[in-house]
Amino acid sequence: LHCITQKGKGYKPAEDGDTTKWHAPGLFNKETGEIISPKKKKSPPKYQDVFGETIIELANENKNIVGVTPAMLSGSSLNKMMDIMPDRVFDVGIAEQHAVTFSAGLATQGLTPYCNIYSSFMQRAYDQVIHDVALQNLDVVFCLDRGGFVGADGATHHGVFDLAYFRCIPNMIVSAPMNEQELRNLMYTAQLPNKGPFSIRYPRGNGAMLDWGTPFEEIEIGKGRMVKDGEEVAILSIGNTGNFVVEANLDFVKEGLDIAHFDMRFVKPLDKDLLHTIFQKFDKVITIEDGCLQGGFGSAVIEFMVDNNYKTEVLRLGVPDEFINHGTQEQLYVECYFDVKAIKESVYKLISRKAQAV
Repeated sequence: LHCITQKGKGYKPAEDGDTTKWHAPGLFNKETGEIISPKKKKSPPKYQDVFGETIIELANENKNIVGVTPAMLSGSSLNKMMDIMPDRVFDVGIAEQHAVTFSAGLATQGLTPYCNIYSSFMQRAYDQVIHDVALQNLDVVFCLDRGGFVGADGATHHGVFDLAYFRCIPNMIVSAPMNEQELRNLMYTAQLPNKGPFSIRYPRGNGAMLDWGTPFEEIEIGKGRMVKDGEEVAILSIGNTGNFVVEANLDFVKEGLDIAHFDMRFVKPLDKDLLHTIFQKFDKVITIEDGCLQGGFGSAVIEFMVDNNYKTEVLRLGVPDEFINHGTQEQLYVECYFDVKAIKESVYKLISRKAQAV
């Protein structure tokens, strides 16, 4: 059965208009078809736009960089590069498996493909990632947009499994930036020679910085950073959840609590030197991730703790073992208990236990 479909069937402006624009138009005048764009105050850019601008900067300096996407030119912001360098961007259609294998082929010929696929859609190409890229240890950069909760698109589109399903693949580097600056620097680092398969996951929506277009800096593979030192509890974050911790820490400081925060940046390889320092100093640790708890970042930290015989109480915050339905990102953070309030309550709980044990 071959069904021929028409985008926007039944609504003339959509039938005759740009199909990409009418895929997710937002507010529009139903009489005229005019898209309504409410005026917004200046805010940090969308992560996808940081990706789109950054890959152009990198491609101007590195002639081997190409972009690959499975029918998500606009959603990934690779359309920016397509407009300027049409011979270096490949839209392979709704075919994630082909996008990955095609990227592998490009890499065998000395090119550096940035394969941009939404986290939830990458699940379809898992076999190709393992056999065609990782097994060959090829220099393919996987940019996983929509990592974590995507909000109104619901359970089919939430990108909550990638940290878990990528970290078990040999040769794969698994990273997640806390902000736009780290996204740029991870993208820069990934195109340096002989890095092998390199995944960078980032969320839907806006970032955290107004001034993000700073000069590129290489990030050492598998190295996290201390955002704030502390004495009572250590919070280890991966990706954009680090911004929740920063917000919570503003309140902790006012309350006289001395809470440490570490932005780990990599789930694989883990920063073992930093983890040794943390577990030797703290007996209470919290991990937080915008991803599934089973097999994810927190699991990796606990594996390290067990392998090294540390006796530390670890509390993991993240997505529980269930499919999460529709809701705004903020609503879902609350529902799954890893919003700012959840972080604060978790710290209070651990400090209370610590006081009772003394």
